Amino acid sequence: MKIFNPYKALRTLAAVVILLCVLVPLSMMVTLSLNPSEENILINMGTLHAFIPETVSLQNYKEVLNDPYQPFARYLLNTLLVVFCTVGAGIFINSAAAFALAWGRGGYRKIYLMVIIAVFVIPGEALTIPLLLLVSKFGWIDSYQVQIVPFIASTFSIFLFYQFFSKLPQELIEAARIDGARLFQIYFKIGFPLSTPVIATVSILGFLDAWNSYLWPLMVTRGTEFRPLGVAMAAFFGTQQAYWGNIMAFAVLMTLPIIIVFLVFQKYFVTSVVGSSVKG
Repeated sequence: MKIFNPYKALRTLAAVVILLCVLVPLSMMVTLSLNPSEENILINMGTLHAFIPETVSLQNYKEVLNDPYQPFARYLLNTLLVVFCTVGAGIFINSAAAFALAWGRGGYRKIYLMVIIAVFVIPGEALTIPLLLLVSKFGWIDSYQVQIVPFIASTFSIFLFYQFFSKLPQELIEAARIDGARLFQIYFKIGFPLSTPVIATVSILGFLDAWNSYLWPLMVTRGTEFRPLGVAMAAFFGTQQAYWGNIMAFAVLMTLPIIIVFLVFQKYFVTSVVGSSVKG
């Protein structure tokens, strides 16, 4: 006979509540996006029919994808380019910097680590205006590089990689040094391949951050040529006069890549989080 565990029941209840908080808005978004009638959507708002599809139509999605004034395909391409360049370059640069801080030689490492932690606690918004003035001097306004280069280096990513690399067995690193391997060779052949869970975590968090970026792209992009989805969503909302079916279809299309990325990397993400909690 199993003994009732109130703590386990409470955790289960909390998980169910959190799940509902996530799924209920998603179900409403999908349901409204499949409804081609704006009048019917307004009637169903605030009722159970807003969460359960009565009709299924892809009309709203066709209108979003074929809108000549708000080219979704262009926005998607811009966002994918910015996200993959930022996250991809950031993984190598931040992990290499973290490995040097963990296993490099010299007293500079502790100073750099203190600076990184200090920068990490500074709100990003506080650096927005100085950064904007700097990129303006470079002539980068309304370009891809202005959305990529300033965000490749991440203090949070460096700290995550540093936490992982600093826990590697010292005997493993020393053995590689005895064999004549240099620091970069040790990083490339030992450190980087072992850091897959951290790479997955940094990839997911970096992907979410870059994908949902709004304030900075809003300040540095001027038209549709370089505009990402985050800014395009706000512009689309303003030009559609609250046509909720189209807006929800746009939101679903913008959300799908995030869900796919998380489903692909969730195994490594959970492994990294659990491993960090055990080691911490």
